[in-house]
Amino acid sequence: MPRPSHRGRPPRVRRVAKRVLIGVLVFVVAITTALYLVIKHLEGNIKSVDLSGETGPAPTKVVDKAINVLVMGDDTRKGQGPAIGGSTPGLSDTTILLHLSADRKFAYGVSLPRDAMVERPQCKTRTGTAAAGLTQFNAAYAIGGPACTIKMVQQLTGIKVDHYVVIKFKGFRSMVDAIHGVKICVPEQISDPQSNIYFKPGTYTVSGEQALNYVRVRHGVGDGSDLGRMKRQQAFIASLINKVVSAGTLANPITLYKFLDAATKSIQTDPGFSSLSALVSIGRSLQHIGLDHVKFISVPYEAYPPDPNRVQWAPAADQLWKLMLNDKRLTKSLQSGVVKASNTPGSKKKKKATAEEQAQAEQVGLCS
Repeated sequence: MPRPSHRGRPPRVRRVAKRVLIGVLVFVVAITTALYLVIKHLEGNIKSVDLSGETGPAPTKVVDKAINVLVMGDDTRKGQGPAIGGSTPGLSDTTILLHLSADRKFAYGVSLPRDAMVERPQCKTRTGTAAAGLTQFNAAYAIGGPACTIKMVQQLTGIKVDHYVVIKFKGFRSMVDAIHGVKICVPEQISDPQSNIYFKPGTYTVSGEQALNYVRVRHGVGDGSDLGRMKRQQAFIASLINKVVSAGTLANPITLYKFLDAATKSIQTDPGFSSLSALVSIGRSLQHIGLDHVKFISVPYEAYPPDPNRVQWAPAADQLWKLMLNDKRLTKSLQSGVVKASNTPGSKKKKKATAEEQAQAEQVGLCS
C-alpha cells in the first residue's frame, strides 16, 4: 500500500504544524539560554585564585583519580558586619582535608585542630616572608592565608592538595538559609553571652545566624575547648550534606538555585575547581558514594606537654596520612567518634547503640 503523502494535507493543517514546531523550538532555545545564563551567573560568583606559585612543590600523587580537597573557613570580619563570637579577624576557624576515593565508593574528611602545635614552613606574606617555625596550626592562615596553610598541610602530611576551598562566614549563613535551616541536636545546655547563643537540651532546626553561632561557640558548653567545637562542626556539616543531597532539595529547582547561588558567592577556590560542573561533580560523587560512606573524623591528637591548652598530632596520624595517600579506607582504630553524613541529629537509629556509642553520639551532637 503506498504511504500517504503530506502534500495532500490541507494548507491550514500544515500551517498549524509549522507553528507548533516553531513554538517548540523557541521554547527549547529559551530554556537552553536560561540554563546557560544561570550557569554563567553561578560561575561568575566564584572567586578563583591560583596559589600554585606560593605553595611550593607538591608531594607525589600515588593514585591519580583520587581527589583531596582542603576546606578552610575564613573568619575575617571584612564586609561581614559585627564580630561573631569575638574571635580575631583573619584566622582559619575550620580546616578539613577531604578525601574522595578514586572509585568514588567512599570519602572521609579529617578535621585539623586549630590549636594544634605544628611546624610551619616558610611562607610568603603581604609584606615579605615569614620564617619557618613551631606555631599553632591556624596561625599559618593569619600569616600567609590559604597558600601558607596548603603548603603546611602538604609538608606535614605528604598528601598533595588537588583543590582548595575557602568559605566565608557571610556565605555560610546564606547557604543554611537557602535550604531552610539545618537540624542540630544539643545534648547539654549551651549558655554563651559572648556569642549570644542559648540552647536547652533538645533537637532544633537552626537558621543561618543561629547556625553560625552554634558551630563557632566554645564557651558555656562542654569543656570550652576548640576540640569540642570541632566535633560539633563535624556533626553540623554531616547534617548539612544530608539536607543538601536529600530529594527535597535536589528536586526543588528554586531551593537548589538559592543554595548554589549562596555557595558560589561565598567561596574562593583554585581555577581547576571554579567551574560549576566541577563543583557539581563532587556533589554527585558524594550522592553516588552514599551518605553512610561519607565520614568525618579528627586527626589523632594528644596533649602538648609544654602547654595544657594546646595539643599536638599523635603518632597514629602518620598511619592516617598513609591510608589517604594510598586511597585506602579508614581502619577501625581511626574511626573512634566518627560522624557519618547519613547521621541526622535526633533521628532514630535502626540498631540499638551501645552505651559507648551513645556517649560518642551525644558528644558530637547526634542525639538519638
